[in-house]
Amino acid sequence: MATDDYLDLRLGDFLESVAEGGRAPGGGSAAAFTVALAAGLVAMVARSSRGSWKDAGAVGAQAASLLQRIVPLVRTDADAWEDALGELRAAAEGASAEVLAQKLEGAAAVPALIAEAAVDAALLGELAADRGEGSYRADAAVAAVLAAAAAQAAAHLVEVNLAVREDDPRLARARASAEAAAGAAARALDAAR
Repeated sequence: MATDDYLDLRLGDFLESVAEGGRAPGGGSAAAFTVALAAGLVAMVARSSRGSWKDAGAVGAQAASLLQRIVPLVRTDADAWEDALGELRAAAEGASAEVLAQKLEGAAAVPALIAEAAVDAALLGELAADRGEGSYRADAAVAAVLAAAAAQAAAHLVEVNLAVREDDPRLARARASAEAAAGAAARALDAAR
């Protein structure tokens, strides 16, 4: 299946394409999709909290903006990974190591963006868990937890795709994103109890 088609699939069909065992969509696309789910949950909590939370509209708008930013990364990640895999095959047949390194860096750049978006979703989830309408706070905490899991997954992909040294600043940023998202998720869970 062409990666162009991912965003046009019904949810069940997308999940089936993940489970098929092909190369893409894979972990990065799943992480981006998870961040999108988290952003959608935050938007829902904010919209449902307008009567009791004066900043609900602004938080809902931020979550909607995040949703627009993250959804294209579901496909972009799959495209970057397919591109890198193609170059890996070519490298095995003697193609340029420099081109391969560029393709792998491209495959790591998308998960880095996913990790950054996940932090934003987790922080919005934390805020909604603290200030949203009481009956929806658990949903906001779930959003933060989902975002934290996506950030951790994306950071792992950055590490694997780059095959970098421990002191690489890109890896440090991805890990910092995962840590920040995890902290927001823990605070969101506490706030929603």
